[in-house]
Amino acid sequence: MSLIALEGMRFYANHGFYEEEQIIGGWYTVDVYLTTNFTAAAREDDLNGTLNYETIYLITKFQMAQNSKLLEHIAHRIADELKHKYTDIQQLRVKITKHAPPLGGNVERAIVEYNEDFQKKCAKCSKPLLCYNDKNCWCKNIRLSPEISRMLQTQYNGCMCKTCLKGYGV
Repeated sequence: MSLIALEGMRFYANHGFYEEEQIIGGWYTVDVYLTTNFTAAAREDDLNGTLNYETIYLITKFQMAQNSKLLEHIAHRIADELKHKYTDIQQLRVKITKHAPPLGGNVERAIVEYNEDFQKKCAKCSKPLLCYNDKNCWCKNIRLSPEISRMLQTQYNGCMCKTCLKGYGV
């Protein structure tokens, strides 16, 4: 497991619950931490074996440009886009800092942090697997008969790896 992080991405944006925040705008800092396996890139010096920093930055920049009321919503959008761009992220953390939030007092910053862990173990063989547990996850494209699907849900509690599912005609 290895970490790729972009820290201190600064943006001026018009986010906020109050109308004046969306008009005046303010400064934000975004930090993104992604746990993945970049062994191939480290050995071969090949960008295709890792996560591209520029792409991570551009995804973050695009999402920061979309006006939102809540930092929580922005963090979730950044996380969603990253996990659908890169299918080998094991853990993900997005931290958004709003500098000098207008709270009627002297507050340096408000911080929201969004975390997800996609590491699971196969319910049948216990081998590690990644599951994003949403409409874009690889397992959502698997066609099982209703009978087999019910039987697997009854017999196993959780996700199964591709190897184990092959035994059921996948």
